[in-house]
Amino acid sequence: MIKIGEKIKDFDILLTGNKQAKLSDYLGKYLVLYFYPKASTPGCTTESCDFTELQPQFSDKNTQILGASKDTLKRQENFKAKYNFSFDLIADESEEVCNYFGVIQEKKNYGRTYMGIVRSTFIIDPKGILIKEWRNLRVKGHAQEVFEFIENLS
Repeated sequence: MIKIGEKIKDFDILLTGNKQAKLSDYLGKYLVLYFYPKASTPGCTTESCDFTELQPQFSDKNTQILGASKDTLKRQENFKAKYNFSFDLIADESEEVCNYFGVIQEKKNYGRTYMGIVRSTFIIDPKGILIKEWRNLRVKGHAQEVFEFIENLS
C-alpha cells in the first residue's frame, strides 16, 4: 500500500468513454483521486456531485479529478451520464488500483461482514508523489475540504 511521500505506480486505467489511460497521463497537474463504494448510491452520488460543482475551481488550480470504484464500465458510464459529471470515472473491476491504495477493507453492514471500498481520497502532486490522503471519510463538506487543501498549496 502506498504511503504519503511515495511516487505512485503507473497503472493502466479504464475510464468512462471507454478510454484507456495511465496515471502518468496526469503528471504536471495535481490529481484528486477519490474512491467510493458503489456508483449511484446516495453518498457516492452526493460526493461526486460535490466534486463536479467545484470542478471549475479545481481546474483553476491546475487540478484534475478522477473518481474510482470497482463498478463495471457500463455502471460507471450510466452514473456519469445520469448526473453529468465533469470528469471521468475509473472502472477498476480488477481492484488493482483499489488494492494499491488500500481502500478495500473489511466492512460491516446490518450484521453482515464483507470486503468493500472504504470511502477515501488521495492527492497526487504534479510529479506523481502522494501528498495527502483522507480515509474512511464523511461525504458532507469533503469536496470543499479537498479544494481548500489544494488552494492552500499555492
